[in-house]
Amino acid sequence: MTLRIYNSLTRRVDAFTPLEPGHVRMYVCGMTVYDLCHLGHARSMVAFDVVQRWLKASGYRVTYVRNVTDIDDKIIARALKNGETIRSLTDRMVDALHQDADALKIERPTFEPRATEFVPQMLSLIGQLEQKGLAYRSPNGDVNYAVRQFPGYGKLSGKSLDDLRAGERVAVDDGKQDPLDFVLWKAAKASEPDEAKWDGPYGLGRPGWHIECSAMSCEMLGESFDIHGGGADLQFPHHENEIAQSEGATGQPLATVWMHNGFVRVDNEKMSKSLGNFFTIREVLEKYDAETVRFFILRAHYRSPLNYSDAHLDDAKAALKRLYTALDAVPAADVAIDWAEPHAARFQAAMDEDFGTPEAVAVLFELAGEVNRSRSAEKAGLLKALGATLGLLQEDPKVFLQGGAAGGLDEAAIQAQIEARAAAKAAKNWAEADAIRKALLEQGIVLKDNPAGTTWERA
Repeated sequence: MTLRIYNSLTRRVDAFTPLEPGHVRMYVCGMTVYDLCHLGHARSMVAFDVVQRWLKASGYRVTYVRNVTDIDDKIIARALKNGETIRSLTDRMVDALHQDADALKIERPTFEPRATEFVPQMLSLIGQLEQKGLAYRSPNGDVNYAVRQFPGYGKLSGKSLDDLRAGERVAVDDGKQDPLDFVLWKAAKASEPDEAKWDGPYGLGRPGWHIECSAMSCEMLGESFDIHGGGADLQFPHHENEIAQSEGATGQPLATVWMHNGFVRVDNEKMSKSLGNFFTIREVLEKYDAETVRFFILRAHYRSPLNYSDAHLDDAKAALKRLYTALDAVPAADVAIDWAEPHAARFQAAMDEDFGTPEAVAVLFELAGEVNRSRSAEKAGLLKALGATLGLLQEDPKVFLQGGAAGGLDEAAIQAQIEARAAAKAAKNWAEADAIRKALLEQGIVLKDNPAGTTWERA
């Protein structure tokens, strides 16, 4: 069966064929690192981790780029509030991101570029747009993109210029020729001497948000690549503006397939920092082991809404224990996946239809039932091997079940919390460090500090 993916650009499920035979190039918009990652970020990271895992399982070589936005108004404001440098803040948050992602068994991308490392490429791209009449310099020193000069604007989001005009709001002094135009380069302001800035052909300033992804994706994957992904909230304006910038400069399609994962919802509202209804990954890992959280995310299709609640996580935990119980009862043989085997074939068909993890997980439960009936080590091995393509079922079954029965965390989640506590202590955030120790103790994990580091044991 051929892999088919829902393409946000065409609004249909299309057969997937990479531009370069055997090699998939994928770019996913990463986090703006001014704070800890929340469960919405986890969902996006898990979704595209599964995409790249399945592409590899399907025989493709994958070059996966997930960027880090390390310069932004929120980052500048948070660093000033904390009394620390921007680099200190972003380094700390990137470390925390890696700890959280590692706990959730999210494989590192092939490349993880930082926006601040690609300012020359952004300036070069802005220069190309200016030469083509798609960018202009404003009296206030900014450089803006002329949206109406790009004929295809709105093709990803389905928004017409007339629709967008209905919500026009432009400050009198923002220097835009049209309310729909967006900034490519922000001129430094004399009133903000601590603002991060770079020198270039447009004077001192810093890049706008959208230009960074166009520059980094082009530099690392080429003018055209296979898959561009991110959260549904990025479809407009961020991804729409990326298309305008990249395709306006090169004349080539930016990405063949555009993928967008759905929101995590709390009480029927999108989980977000702006709404204040978010739970950080660390807060969730204080109550649930990391594999349960990953399994909870994968039980829903990546494009569908994911409703967060303790009840749903409790149900995911109980369901995951059933799979591990089968592996505990019948030790798994080390087997290669035979895709002609009926369970494996159904699993493959589910994943090949737009990464259908709910249907694939259902096959895992069918196979677990077969393991329980047949007591076959080969079937248990197949269950474990299929689970691996989703980043599941790789723990020692007895260790997982003991932790699950005690309400405890797995080793990766515990280590992530220890590293988070160390980071809090380094930042002299003693309250956070104490809170992490207390939360672990409530889960039956006792920390012991010594000169060589922090060790732990179950109470």
